[in-house]
Amino acid sequence: MAEGFRPVSNTPPISFTGKLKFYGRMILDLQILTIYRDIKKTIPYFTGNVLDIGAGQSPYKHLLNAQQTKYYGIDIVDAEKFDYNNSDITPFNGEDVPFENEMFDGVICTEVLEHVQNYQKLINEMHRVMKKGATAIITIPWSARYHYIPYDFFRISNRGTDITTIGNKVIVVWFRNLLPSNPIKWILVPIWIVLSMPLSLFVLLVHVSLWLNLGSDNDPLGYTIVVKK
Repeated sequence: MAEGFRPVSNTPPISFTGKLKFYGRMILDLQILTIYRDIKKTIPYFTGNVLDIGAGQSPYKHLLNAQQTKYYGIDIVDAEKFDYNNSDITPFNGEDVPFENEMFDGVICTEVLEHVQNYQKLINEMHRVMKKGATAIITIPWSARYHYIPYDFFRISNRGTDITTIGNKVIVVWFRNLLPSNPIKWILVPIWIVLSMPLSLFVLLVHVSLWLNLGSDNDPLGYTIVVKK
């Protein structure tokens, strides 16, 4: 199946243009925004050795205290398939973490597990390399509402609300159709351009809903896990 709207690579804010891309994309990419809002509550307090699994371009490395941490990033050998090329990370096979037992005080793993076929093995590897008392922060994408309330007892920490979920879907539909792959659909491009103004207002309202804690977290954009060994 062809991918209709490939995600933009997540790169760090290490230059002026990098900052524009990193912080600017959060206006429209509500998935990234909710991830960032969650992990910045934890990562700045990490100390010691920190492992970033599926690091890509290490977009969240800047949140670490450089004086109190030593950063290690790993990603798959063919990470370029995901538009990533980071010479500062250690390549690995996607399952076997190439470090010794109980080496790390903190672990970062954002939006990675859904791309790992044998995800349980990677989770076991995370546990192996974490020191006792170490903390890991893990995010995964999803959009599954609670159902049969109150007999729906377990969720990981929710990211976003039903409002942000709707907003994110509308944004994806707009961008996917703005530059359609099917030549016939190009006749609809003027319509999508005209809709850009109400879309901008809608995006603003979604951000306001986040600031004011509006909406229900029963139907979030995804979940964040913080675990301690």
